Amino acid sequence: MATDFQSSLSASMRQSMAPVGPSVANQLPNINFGFDDLRDRMAKFTARFDAFIEEGRKRVLEERNQFRMNVAELQGMLQSRRRIRYLLTTTSEDQRMKKRDIEIIQVKTSTHQQTIEKEEAETREMESAINSLAAQRDNHLATRDSLKAEIAQTQAEIEARLAAQREYAQQQQAQSRFNVPELDFWITNLCLKIEGAGHDDRLKFVYTHIDEKDWEREAWFELVTSSRDYDVKHCRPKIEREKVEKVLDKLNESRELVVLLKGMRELFVEAMKT
Repeated sequence: MATDFQSSLSASMRQSMAPVGPSVANQLPNINFGFDDLRDRMAKFTARFDAFIEEGRKRVLEERNQFRMNVAELQGMLQSRRRIRYLLTTTSEDQRMKKRDIEIIQVKTSTHQQTIEKEEAETREMESAINSLAAQRDNHLATRDSLKAEIAQTQAEIEARLAAQREYAQQQQAQSRFNVPELDFWITNLCLKIEGAGHDDRLKFVYTHIDEKDWEREAWFELVTSSRDYDVKHCRPKIEREKVEKVLDKLNESRELVVLLKGMRELFVEAMKT
């Protein structure tokens, strides 16, 4: 539109400004009619006009969309009213059936709730019984462990007593070997006396009349009777161990105490002379 206007304006201007004569045109001064400014103003007007048209188009679209939304809302309201009217116009028979259905549901709900409460009560009773049984089991286990400990202790005491009795019996048996009638004979003839050695399994044999210079001088040895084979642990005066071993070998072989008593006296007499 601005282009057409400019074209017609330029044509009319060219017609009005056609030269009458060469001399007049050359004599006229240069005049600026402001066509550039006019062209710029026309371009701005065109831009504002186009923006106005675009804004109007958008407003029309928005109003159309709003109208459609209003129509849809009205339709929804109409449907809601129809639904309400339908519900209000429901027959009394339907209402009675619905009420009956509600009552049936309430009865079932109540029955179900009672069943749940009963099951919960039974569960609590079972848990209580289980806890009681568990406590009884723990008590029984503790009692069993205590009894086991007491039994083990009693068995240990019995074993200790039996061992002590066996040891005492062995000692008595070892000592009874010397309880023969001839023991008194050898005690008298060998100038011998028997004493305790401070241990249950030892006997001390003391000799006199061995030293010709001093008949009261004593010589002694300790005999160990804890095992089957006898052994001599200590003696005074000291005697070579090899000689003592020979006497012990004869004793353990013959099992005759007189062999030991006579053999040890001979060794003491020999030791006194040296």
